[in-house]
Amino acid sequence: MNTRITKSAMLIALLGLSSQLFAQESTPTTSGRFGKQSLRTWSVGAHGGILSQNTFLGGGSVDAREFKSIGYGAFVKKQILPALGLQADFLRGEVKTANYLGTTAEQVNKINWSGSLTAVLNIANFSLNTENAVLIPYVKAGAGYMASDSQVGTTQVFADREGWYIPTGVGFKFGVSKGINIDLGYDINFIKSSPTVKNAYNESRFSYAHAGLEFSLGNKENSQLQNYSAVADLRKQSAEESAELRRALSTAEQNAQRDRDQYAKDLADDDNDGVANKFDKCPGTGAATVVDGSGCPIKVQREIIRETKVITEEDRKVVKDAISNLEFDLGKSTIRSKSYASLNRVAGLLVDKNFSLKLAGHTDNTGGRELNLRLSKERAESVKAYLVSQGANASRIEATGYGPDQPISTNKTAAGRQENRRVEFTLY
Repeated sequence: MNTRITKSAMLIALLGLSSQLFAQESTPTTSGRFGKQSLRTWSVGAHGGILSQNTFLGGGSVDAREFKSIGYGAFVKKQILPALGLQADFLRGEVKTANYLGTTAEQVNKINWSGSLTAVLNIANFSLNTENAVLIPYVKAGAGYMASDSQVGTTQVFADREGWYIPTGVGFKFGVSKGINIDLGYDINFIKSSPTVKNAYNESRFSYAHAGLEFSLGNKENSQLQNYSAVADLRKQSAEESAELRRALSTAEQNAQRDRDQYAKDLADDDNDGVANKFDKCPGTGAATVVDGSGCPIKVQREIIRETKVITEEDRKVVKDAISNLEFDLGKSTIRSKSYASLNRVAGLLVDKNFSLKLAGHTDNTGGRELNLRLSKERAESVKAYLVSQGANASRIEATGYGPDQPISTNKTAAGRQENRRVEFTLY
């Protein structure tokens, strides 16, 4: 009765382990480069080989008939850590030898069935610079339960005798693909059963030299946990990251050069009418043509233009007010509408007194120098375009951008940087 209970408990434990195979959830291969890896941890395998009463520990029988003693089996394995797995083994076969009682009849010890649970420890992982290992030596040990018969010639010594045994072993696994390993192993099984069974196996142990195949379960794109080399995979992903960064840098440099070329083209004045190409909606006008802020000829001119070069304090106040009230959209050259009134008075001043005007754009040192040069130039050009649109002569207005090169205050404080962000008006 106790024997049947023990046998049933062993079978239930092994079946419970193997049933977990069908409870796995499918997960993506990775969560991005350098992200968490999803690896295959379950595998199954089959093997066959030679059973013998002889072991490399010595003892056994000189009359063992190894090449007539065939064994075969299968296993289910759960890899818990890269170096540690839990394996359920199933084995059958026959151990043949000359009769230990001294007769000429052949003795056959038949393993009807055996089941064991072993811990498999991977000693090393030779990856050879690939993320999937090529060679993995291992050792294993555990506990098992078996039932066997023994027969000498036609005489039955015992039948279906059950008992415990201790399986131990060493071996090598060769990774032939991402999900398949060749398994070469040598096991020594120590019998812990009745004296009758021990005597039948001579030295109370038998060996099993075997070869087989192991198949990993799960997403075929994922590596096996026991074969996975994190260092090799990190090296591979780092190389991909480096190549991507080089491509991104090359693209950024090309874009920057394109922007510089476009900037030079936009702020040039191909038709010499005093309006930059970016603001010129009527390209091709002559240098002597009076144009508006968009570079188009002015059809209706003011009738009276008085020539004078006397700049009064009142004139300077008009310019000072325009400077104080001048505002642009953040980071842009678009003039805000609240600045129009004071700029209109400057335009009237230029028309009425035929003054010339120099506009000098300045920025603080925040951001790149090329960007600041462009922004200061565009803001000066934007003010010029507005004044010309109000009737001022474009040929008498000069717009220049100096970027951060001519500060009037420190750039170390917010107040100082605010003073440096300006457009200067110079009448002459």
